[in-house]
Amino acid sequence: MTQPEQVTFPAARADATVDAVVARMRALDAVLPARDGVAVFNRVYLTVTEEIGRRLRGGEFPDPRAATALDVRFAERYLTAVDADAAGLRPPACWRPLFQLRRHPGVRPLQFALAGVNAHIGHDLPLAVVDACRAVGCEPADLEDEFEHVGEILVVLEERVREELMPGPDLLQLADPLTHLVGSWSLDRAREAAWAAARALWALRHRPDVAGEFTDRLDAVAGLAGRMLLTPLGHRTPRPR
Repeated sequence: MTQPEQVTFPAARADATVDAVVARMRALDAVLPARDGVAVFNRVYLTVTEEIGRRLRGGEFPDPRAATALDVRFAERYLTAVDADAAGLRPPACWRPLFQLRRHPGVRPLQFALAGVNAHIGHDLPLAVVDACRAVGCEPADLEDEFEHVGEILVVLEERVREELMPGPDLLQLADPLTHLVGSWSLDRAREAAWAAARALWALRHRPDVAGEFTDRLDAVAGLAGRMLLTPLGHRTPRPR
């Protein structure tokens, strides 16, 4: 299922800034229906990117140039997937479950948000680290502080997302399949795996055949996890009053 034709954007530029990718996410937010699964993730990611932009302006990153390169190239991979789907093309496997099930009435907002985060971290983040290293002229170890700083923001945001999109703890929630489904996915584990994958891809940069195969496997695994996170659960029964 594809987005309306008007939800299209020009290809991301090599000199794109954090403000530029924020503008593109805001444009998406303005045209997508609020319940659309991509819109749910986009709102989450827009909040993260706006926060990173504020912290960059506040001088909180040790190397602002490297942090900007990482953040922009990270965001561009998501936006490129959006562009591909809007054009009727096949986005990476990690994003396909979200685009295919974005309007499914049995998938809840928290599932859409986490499926997007899973795709973006499980596949896009390792590639963005390599992209940023090439752009800045450094190695992954030189970006580790920036990687960790971005990760800390993601952790805070994930906690906020779970609080806002998932009902508070009660006996009904403990029996809700959503509780068990989202509890099976860990942002911390995903970040650790992404960093290990980025280092492996960098080590394989002179072996494009092997690096390509490794990237395909990352994509497939993230897509499989995303499909499980988007298992339709139906609407939650309201708590009796």
